[in-house]
Amino acid sequence: MNWSRTGLRRFQGQLLGWFRRCQRDLPWRHTRDPHRIWLSEIMLQQTRVTAVMPYYRRFLARFPSVRALARAPTEEVLKLWAGLGYYSRARNLHRAAKEIVARHSGRFPRELEAALSLPGIGRYTAAAVLSIAYGEPHAALDGNVARVLARLFAVRGDLRAPRRWAQLQSAAQKLVAPYAPGDCNQAMMELGASVCTPRSPRCVECPVSRWCRAYQLGLVEALPAARRKRPKVKLTLAAAVLLDSRQRTLLIRPSKPDSDRGSGALFSRMWQFPAAIVKRHAQKELARHLQASLGFRGGFEGGEADGKGFVSLPPARHAVTFREISLAPFLVRVDRLPEVVGAKTPFLAELDRVPISSATRKIAAAALRSLPGS
Repeated sequence: MNWSRTGLRRFQGQLLGWFRRCQRDLPWRHTRDPHRIWLSEIMLQQTRVTAVMPYYRRFLARFPSVRALARAPTEEVLKLWAGLGYYSRARNLHRAAKEIVARHSGRFPRELEAALSLPGIGRYTAAAVLSIAYGEPHAALDGNVARVLARLFAVRGDLRAPRRWAQLQSAAQKLVAPYAPGDCNQAMMELGASVCTPRSPRCVECPVSRWCRAYQLGLVEALPAARRKRPKVKLTLAAAVLLDSRQRTLLIRPSKPDSDRGSGALFSRMWQFPAAIVKRHAQKELARHLQASLGFRGGFEGGEADGKGFVSLPPARHAVTFREISLAPFLVRVDRLPEVVGAKTPFLAELDRVPISSATRKIAAAALRSLPGS
């Protein structure tokens, strides 16, 4: 980047003027409260604005401050997050809130290194919060901003390559107006989200197209280079909805080592139905898993734990990062739910009171639809 000082000022003026006229009306843009800005940035990671909005409002209604969040039980935090996905964000948010209260008097730290030391806070999130909340001159580089920069400067190759990403970070830093770093960062994000989109960018509406090398060279559709995607992994996950005569069911939450090896990670390490990744025969393999993991050999209506008492429910599709999951749920009526240390036995119709993942919610919905009178 070798723009003149005058050229840089004109670019910043055009960008900021466009942003003030055309920005979307989003609730986190009406505040300089670091808690609210931090929450929005965490929720928006890999998640669309429309999906985030209701969660953001509900979360703030319950946890209006860092101290309120830090005091809350983890289960309550996860319950409010349920359905938004990527649950490590919620766990890190909660851990970070506790650290902010303990080490920073309940206020998000203003120094970059202190912010980066918090759980779940990377360079982008720290820069976004510090620039928007405190006016600190840090450039926030995410995927949207990187795409804008790649087109502005006709950058070829994989943008995520460490050396190239460092060059983009340097370029982003030079573009930040020191008198309005938060607005500059938000303007670049907004430009990437609404105008300089991955496909069919609206160049005629772009406020800074006169500075765009890709536009001048006719390379807008070719840049940035497509990222090499991780191959999809397809698997089948069988789950047992154990149901007693009172319509109570069994939910478990495996320990972290167990969840990393088995099905737990696919349920975001939240409360789940007993489940197993299967290779060939879902019903038989799930029955054997119940025997091995729960020590449950009898008490099935219709037979022993050999699969005879299983009722197949409609399958469902689910996706977790690079995995394409076929959910194979089974309803298993039992005389008595097995006694499992640390398990929960809620009513099937009241699972919303427990923090569960979208996959568990899909399985529960299939089971409820199968019951008489549903």
